[in-house]
Amino acid sequence: MSRDLYRLALAVLHPGFEGTSAPDWLRRALGEGLGGVVLFARNAIDAPLVKELRAENPGVVVAIDEEGGTVTRLEVGAGSSFPGNRALGVVDDAGLTERVGRQIGRMLAELDITLDYAPSADVNANPANPVIGVRSFGPDPDLVARHTAAFVRGMQGAGVAACAKHFPGHGDTVTDSHLALPTVHASREELLARDLPPFRAAIDAGVRAVMTGHLLVPALDADAPATLSRAALTELLRGELGFDGMVVTDAIEMRAVAAMASPGEIAVRALNAGVDAICIGVVGEDGLREIRDTVVAAVRDGLLPEERLAEAAGRVRALSDWYAARPADREAARADVDPGVGLAAARAALTVTGTARLDRAPLVVEVNTRLSQAVDPDTPTGITAALAALLPGTTKIRLERGASLPDLGGRPLVLVVHDAARHAWVRDVVDAAVAARPDAIVVDTGIPGPPVGAAHVATHGISRVSAQAAAERLTQ
Repeated sequence: MSRDLYRLALAVLHPGFEGTSAPDWLRRALGEGLGGVVLFARNAIDAPLVKELRAENPGVVVAIDEEGGTVTRLEVGAGSSFPGNRALGVVDDAGLTERVGRQIGRMLAELDITLDYAPSADVNANPANPVIGVRSFGPDPDLVARHTAAFVRGMQGAGVAACAKHFPGHGDTVTDSHLALPTVHASREELLARDLPPFRAAIDAGVRAVMTGHLLVPALDADAPATLSRAALTELLRGELGFDGMVVTDAIEMRAVAAMASPGEIAVRALNAGVDAICIGVVGEDGLREIRDTVVAAVRDGLLPEERLAEAAGRVRALSDWYAARPADREAARADVDPGVGLAAARAALTVTGTARLDRAPLVVEVNTRLSQAVDPDTPTGITAALAALLPGTTKIRLERGASLPDLGGRPLVLVVHDAARHAWVRDVVDAAVAARPDAIVVDTGIPGPPVGAAHVATHGISRVSAQAAAERLTQ
């Protein structure tokens, strides 16, 4: 009985780890029944690593955040081969989005990865949102619903499970939940009309997992964030929306919930609310055992029904079984190489105002803003590299907040910004540069503000292909 309870507790824990191979403690935990592992760019992900994990537990749910665009774990060095959700929403071709979802699924199938924490089904209703932005398909619920369903069909058609996030919707927030607890100030009616349609569409498309948002939504629950709210997860997501797949938390070390209690207590509260899998992005052996032991103690003390823990472990196993039953889909996807789809989408998404053409190597000034805590800090905008490939001799200056504008000289000038509309200091820098150099070209890789400069290019996302598409357009 005791051993079974420990296995059940481990089955619902899905930790990340440091290093490029599985540490001994993780191997032991997998052998003892650990249900999942989350991979990050720091793990230098490849097929041998996944094989190493599966050697200890063949049914382990191997998960990854591979959204395309700004959030990539597999292509963080060079930038994603896909332009990201906002660009796909701008193009608004659901067939194209499905093709992109299938190709990301193909990449993951090659590595034997079970679950992708994508797509973001958030409706980016607030332009000041610091963490969603271009990760959303857009500000319109119907558009986001269309493309969420298309991405799910593409991904899962390739035999890899998709995960709609961040339930019940992170789009109307001004706080990054990595840093603090955001509040969604919307009525229940507004949530039903604006934020929930993409999740309904994902569920109708058969999505296998839903990730909770660490969001306080008083219209649903005035006391607990959605991750810890039975009203949000059991009553709304399970009851009203009819979702019967695996519910996984966003990483519980994020400060939105980490500030409330110990990791073990957060896990117990989440399981009681209706969660099935606890994502723990940063943990070691002692931390994992502490969470496991707290879950076991909660069952023994009557604070967490054993039936609820067993149900959660069963849903994790069901997702693993779904994946195990689809080798033919993954084999077909591996053979279905569509190498141009990402660049085609990026080209179609470009929004260009004004006219300017670069015929010699420019100076690129990257006005540097931290994208968000969800984006790996090594992710490049890629604009300088893409221009340098076409115009050798291109040089770059990175301008941090508070730095003075450098001598702009007489070379062609390209200013690269991200979400300029959200950052007054960025707009000030751009205005000063354009005043000094009216011929300046501005490239915005985020949610663009009003066009400025001799030419203004909006890529609607950060990726290798978005940068290539912009560079091509500017040198044609």
